[in-house]
Amino acid sequence: MSRAADVDRLYELFDDLAERTGGPRRLRDCTGYMDWPERGVYFFFAADETRESTDQPRLTRVGTHAVSSGSGTSLWDRLRTHRGANSGTYEGGGNHRGSVFRKRVGEAMIERDDRHDEYPHWGDGSGAKRERRLAELDHERRVSRYVRDLPFLWVEIDDEPGPESDRAYVERNAIALVSNDGTESIDPRDDDWLGRESPRREIAESGLWNINHVGERYEADFLDRVVEAVEETSAL
Repeated sequence: MSRAADVDRLYELFDDLAERTGGPRRLRDCTGYMDWPERGVYFFFAADETRESTDQPRLTRVGTHAVSSGSGTSLWDRLRTHRGANSGTYEGGGNHRGSVFRKRVGEAMIERDDRHDEYPHWGDGSGAKRERRLAELDHERRVSRYVRDLPFLWVEIDDEPGPESDRAYVERNAIALVSNDGTESIDPRDDDWLGRESPRREIAESGLWNINHVGERYEADFLDRVVEAVEETSAL
């Protein structure tokens, strides 16, 4: 089959998944009290942009968790980090040093709005002291507003943590399939998509908030594993 046909098949599986789970969620409405599966793969879609050929929301990021042996991170742990803080000192903000997704969105906003002088240390290091985090709080809140509004779906794949897990396999191949980096452009992004402002070429060219795997070749057989995962996933 062609890549275009495989992309269509993936989106058909998203439709099946949405029907099984009661439709996409948004992080602004999610809490840890919901019945999240322990492990899985998540798919974020554009809030106001559809595919070129259909009215289906355009896939914009693929991710998973616990791809290091022995990792105990759960699916909700990862989603909560992307969502950011609902209360406390950093309410409405978050920690982009713990979420690459937040980091990349914030970078693109800084480029678009020319805020380099305001946030010269954005993304520096794996942690930051309270003073710096407070100085970056307004921008973290901008990132939160963007990320929390994106609809997303997830599939349950409860295998052992590790780089050879089925979750890593699905994540890697879904990114490679949909990415437009260095290949025929399928469902190109709108001109005003924020990612076009990213300083990372991989994001601007791929049409995804991903960097890893965007230039790789995909294995079409991964779609059969997605079929199984969809069938194993239920509503929260």
